[in-house]
Amino acid sequence: MKISVLGCGRWGSFLAWYLSRLNHKVISWGPEDGEAYRVLKETGKNEYVALDEKICLTCDLEEAVTSSEVIIISISAQGLRGFMKKVTRYNVSDKIFVLCMKGIEDGTGKRLTQILTESGIQSDKIAVWVGPGHIQSFVAGIQSCMVIDSENEELKKMLVENFKSDLIRFYYGSDLLGTEIGAAAKNVMGIAAGVLDVVAPPLKGPLMTRGAREIARLIKALGGNELSAYGLAHLGDYETTLFSIYSHNRMYGEMLAKGQRFEKLAEGVATSKALKILGDRCGVELPITDAVYSVCYGSGNDQERCKKEIEKLFSRSTKAEWY
Repeated sequence: MKISVLGCGRWGSFLAWYLSRLNHKVISWGPEDGEAYRVLKETGKNEYVALDEKICLTCDLEEAVTSSEVIIISISAQGLRGFMKKVTRYNVSDKIFVLCMKGIEDGTGKRLTQILTESGIQSDKIAVWVGPGHIQSFVAGIQSCMVIDSENEELKKMLVENFKSDLIRFYYGSDLLGTEIGAAAKNVMGIAAGVLDVVAPPLKGPLMTRGAREIARLIKALGGNELSAYGLAHLGDYETTLFSIYSHNRMYGEMLAKGQRFEKLAEGVATSKALKILGDRCGVELPITDAVYSVCYGSGNDQERCKKEIEKLFSRSTKAEWY
């Protein structure tokens, strides 16, 4: 199978490395003026992986999107809509799109597959590939489990058959909406975990249970299966994130609580804003998400704001655990 991976940053470079090891013909694309592309072009590697010589590295988007059967996208979630305007300049009507990214559009509350369909891609040609796993662990040979989900059952099966290996065990997703919301929301919980690592580490246990519960309520209100929140895409992924030294989102929260700045991308920041939009729209209480939104977008002393938001969570009225 010929596969183009659009985006050659941290996760995109891993995907190209991984799929090449499965003997697929892989094109790895990045923008010519991007730092990640420049490093790979000049050195053939980055801090995570060394690209096999079989991988075609290019900055030619037309070549990347027209040469392959499957197009995998791994870029910043908030840049997807603008990026798809560039992709759809070319004839991609017969292509399969796989989103290996997690997020919700912060201005609209739209899921990433919705952005693709609004860009003219048929829904039965779209899949998502999400779940727990850090590149540093994968390249060290540490196995994990992930999920591929799509409205198209045959597409799910085909992708799993072509992407599975001894390194990644795949499961078929059965609720695209819940899979996407859950995958995006895990980054928000990752930020919360980082804050707790500094302020109150024992609360990471309650965070796992109560965080999953509020996302389950949101998924149900949006028309999905609330059990999706307890699967690999959400709970499984953020349990990995909560204790990971590699997670950007957890590190963002930790540094925020210390009054420091994290300079790399933490998707959970924008996602907290998007989830707040969805919660307000659906009338669903999202107390932990709202707290993360407040610490990310509030003003004043970051450390004091983090402590204040935890105090607010504990001052909420008593409720039944499964309300």
